[in-house]
Amino acid sequence: MNEAVVVKHTGSHYLLTMLPEWNLFPAVLRGKIRLKGNTATNPVAVGDAVTFEYGSSAEGEIPTPENPALITGVKPRKNYIIRRSANLSRQSHIIAANLDRAFIVVTMDFPEVKLPFLDRILVTCEVYGIPAVIVVNKTDLYDGALLARLEDFRRIYEGAGYPVMAVSAKTGEGVDGLRKMCDGSLSLFSGVSGVGKSSLIKALDPALDPKTGDISEAHLQGKHTTTFYEMYRLASGGYIVDTPGIRGFGLVDLAKEEIALYFPEMLKVSGGCRFTPCTHTHEPGCAVKAAVESGEISGERYVSYLGMLDEEIKGKYR
Repeated sequence: MNEAVVVKHTGSHYLLTMLPEWNLFPAVLRGKIRLKGNTATNPVAVGDAVTFEYGSSAEGEIPTPENPALITGVKPRKNYIIRRSANLSRQSHIIAANLDRAFIVVTMDFPEVKLPFLDRILVTCEVYGIPAVIVVNKTDLYDGALLARLEDFRRIYEGAGYPVMAVSAKTGEGVDGLRKMCDGSLSLFSGVSGVGKSSLIKALDPALDPKTGDISEAHLQGKHTTTFYEMYRLASGGYIVDTPGIRGFGLVDLAKEEIALYFPEMLKVSGGCRFTPCTHTHEPGCAVKAAVESGEISGERYVSYLGMLDEEIKGKYR
C-alpha cells in the first residue's frame, strides 16, 4: 500500500509527497471517497496522510497531470482544524490535519484584530486539541498608541494562557524564535487577509515566495493572496501550512453548554460555580462572572463568549 501526505489542495486536484522526500506529484480522489456522506466540503485536507494507487502510471513511476495518482483512502487523523461554511448551513470545511500547532497571525491595526473572530479560532483549536500561538505581525509600524494596544492585547491573551509573539516580517524581529518553533513540526499559519502571513513565510525561508497582496484602504481588508491551502517545507526544518485569508469562522459541532469548556480561563474557575451546569450569564453564585468582575478573566474575552452563545442560540452557523 502506497502512502503519502497531502501538500496542496486546489479544488478536485491535489499534490502529494512521500515524506521525508519532497518530490511532489499530482493526484485526484477516487470517486467513492467523495460519496461517503462526509458533511465537510473537502473529505481530504492538506496534512492528511493518504493511501494512493499509481493509476495508469506504472508502479513507482512518477505520476503526471495527464496520469495522476488516485487517492484511495485517508489514514486516521491525530487532529484537524475545521470551520463552519458560513453560506452552507449543514457543511463545514477542514482547514488542515495532523497539526502540531496553529499560529494565528493578527495585527493591531490595518487590519485591526477583531477579538471575537480571534476567539472563535482559539475555541476551535481547543476543541480539536491543537496548541495555539498568537503572532502579532507588523510591529515595525507600531507607534506609542499601538504599542500600548499591544500590551493590553498581551494582558488579555497571555492571561488566558496563550503565548503571544510580537514579530515583524519586514525587519525580522521575532522571526528566529518563530522559525525555531516550526522546526521538526507541522504548523498552521492562519488569520484574516492582510495580516502578512505570506510575508512571514518568506521571512522564515526566503526561498519560499507565496504571493502577497496589498491592503484595500477602502475596506481596511487585505486582498486575498494565497488562493488555496498549501504546505511548505522550511529549509531550517519543519513544515508549515499557509491558508487563504479567512473572512468568517463558524463553530462546528459545539453546543452552547460546551462553549465555556474551551475558554481555558473560564474552565479553570468554573468548578466554583454554585450551579452545574452554569451558563455563566445569569446564575447566582457564578464563579466565572465573579472572576470577570475582579479582572481575573478579561471582559473582552467574556464578551466574545456571550457572542458565541448568542450565535449558537440563533443558529447562525447551523
